[in-house]
Amino acid sequence: MSDYVTRQQAPTTADTARKGTFGSIVAFMYGLGCYAVFLVAFLYAIGFVGNLIVPKSIDSGMETPLQEAVVVNVLLLGVFALQHSIMARPEFKRWWTKIVPKSIERSTFVLFASLALLLLYWQWRPITTLIWSVDNTAGRVLLHGLYLLGWLIVFLGTFMINHFDLFGMRQVYVNLRHRDYQDLGFRTPFFYKFLRHPIMLGFIIAFWATPVMTAGHLLFSITTTIYILIAVQLEERDLVRHFGEQYREYRQNTPMLIPRPPRK
Repeated sequence: MSDYVTRQQAPTTADTARKGTFGSIVAFMYGLGCYAVFLVAFLYAIGFVGNLIVPKSIDSGMETPLQEAVVVNVLLLGVFALQHSIMARPEFKRWWTKIVPKSIERSTFVLFASLALLLLYWQWRPITTLIWSVDNTAGRVLLHGLYLLGWLIVFLGTFMINHFDLFGMRQVYVNLRHRDYQDLGFRTPFFYKFLRHPIMLGFIIAFWATPVMTAGHLLFSITTTIYILIAVQLEERDLVRHFGEQYREYRQNTPMLIPRPPRK
């Protein structure tokens, strides 16, 4: 009788396979949902920073006292910076993947980062004091063009290093196919032959290229630029640890953010 009960309670191979398949499907749908939230946050960012189309932008909304606006905006930027920096560190990932499956670790990071951005859009306090305004038509067209170029560099840069791996979809897809995830290795496609961080350069261009710079936009641009300069240093430390001499040589021969002719 006890042997019968034991055999009844023990999962069969088919049961295990079904559970594994169901879990992989759930993970894939979760990753797809996280990616959808990212797309909303990313596309909204283009309108938010550029004061284009979206209902709430960097210079729109109800104004509040200056001190309150500065404190709230800096805190909102700080929430994103801390989330992004902490969750991207290898030490955190090793601890975090003891709690969440490795297949959805990246998707969860993307979700948290996207939610931090959506919170920023929602609670951002405009400070509309004018810093500069370009009234010349050619100048405005040039700055709008640079703005869109910055976002294009960001977008293309993500695909050059595998967009879907960067935002978690490759991980959940590989898991759905019941395959082991393979690191993409060290590569320097196109933009990356000339710059180590072209995506970050694209962000900086997009944040600063505006014909109308308000105090709120200036606060955003300065804070995000400082964060980018700190973040790339942290990322480079991790890349040196991961790739070793290969990345040290790349770093020695390739500029970080400002393009220059390649060294022989």
